[in-house]
Amino acid sequence: MEAAGCSGAGEAGAASKQSIRERIWAYLEASGLAEFPRPVHHRIPNFKGSHQACQAIKELEIFNRTRELKVDPDKPLEGVRLAALQARKTLLVPTPRLRTGLFNQIVPPPGATKEILRKCATSQGVKDYSVPIGLDAKVKVDLVVVGSVAVSEKGWRIGKGEGYADMEYAMMVSMGAVTEDTPVVTIVHDCQVVDIPEELLGDHDLTVDYILTPARTIKTNCKRLKPKGIIWRKISYEILRKIPILKNLRYREKQAGKDVTLQDEHPDFPNASIPAVLEETAKTENTRPHTGTSPAHVGHCSAGNDSLSAKSDVPGAFTTVYVGNLPAGTRVSELKSTLRELHVTPLRLNWQGAQHRAFLDYKDKVAAESALNFG
Repeated sequence: MEAAGCSGAGEAGAASKQSIRERIWAYLEASGLAEFPRPVHHRIPNFKGSHQACQAIKELEIFNRTRELKVDPDKPLEGVRLAALQARKTLLVPTPRLRTGLFNQIVPPPGATKEILRKCATSQGVKDYSVPIGLDAKVKVDLVVVGSVAVSEKGWRIGKGEGYADMEYAMMVSMGAVTEDTPVVTIVHDCQVVDIPEELLGDHDLTVDYILTPARTIKTNCKRLKPKGIIWRKISYEILRKIPILKNLRYREKQAGKDVTLQDEHPDFPNASIPAVLEETAKTENTRPHTGTSPAHVGHCSAGNDSLSAKSDVPGAFTTVYVGNLPAGTRVSELKSTLRELHVTPLRLNWQGAQHRAFLDYKDKVAAESALNFG
């Protein structure tokens, strides 16, 4: 069932997710419902009435009992972020395109005024008042709020086509931050509620339990299972390169005995040799490790043909990762910042800038290999 005046966006005949997206985007623009940022094409679209739709979340019991929630950074969800901050809930927002991690926690300054809280809820506020949350943090998300391009009353959802919301949810499952009972809410205009053929959905697609629009609240009673974790066979090396935190999660799941074979994995891919290198270097005597052959990077600074490699000392000692051939002019602060962003901060860093190298001490081989996976 659709709201009056929105039938143009819900016409039948969609043959693909993309055709549904294009129809929704075009309708929002043509009908005058689209709001900044525009054009809404290729975005989670903002729309007139988004703040009103967001306010409806305060009427949900699941929101009132929530202590910690994850809300996407999209503009139409700004009202939900504000409501969470005003209610003094722990607000987690995904990092843009997952480039430097999974979550940032929005932390308003002490004694923040209403105006400051409103700023914290904006995209700029997310940048100015956020603190990174590492994979080892004991995050327990009570409620997930995502943006959508289209959604059905059955709870089937279509995003903008890049898969980040689906990936974020799968990563949260993998790190134990959500369970199958964690409710998922989306905020859309009434014209974005359309029929979606079930055959368009994949096992990686996130479904929603509640749909909030300017005119109504829909409880979907969705029966379709949510993703149970990262589906590695659908992850390519290119995605792994773009989302470094996936390497860390992949290593952890591999250590747990799970199948982490990638979509395009083949034995001669450089990263495939990293565990073997570690196995060998872990057996070496108490000397600095030998230089390998795969490329290493520090932030935007390439380390040329050098590598990161590790050594394991006697039981109870540190495991050391060696970073060499650092570009001239690289500062220790840049390396530290990069390590923090990748959530692989060592216990101790021995900086030898004059020799263009550094040694990173980790508490054990597992932590060191986790760092190596970002090489």
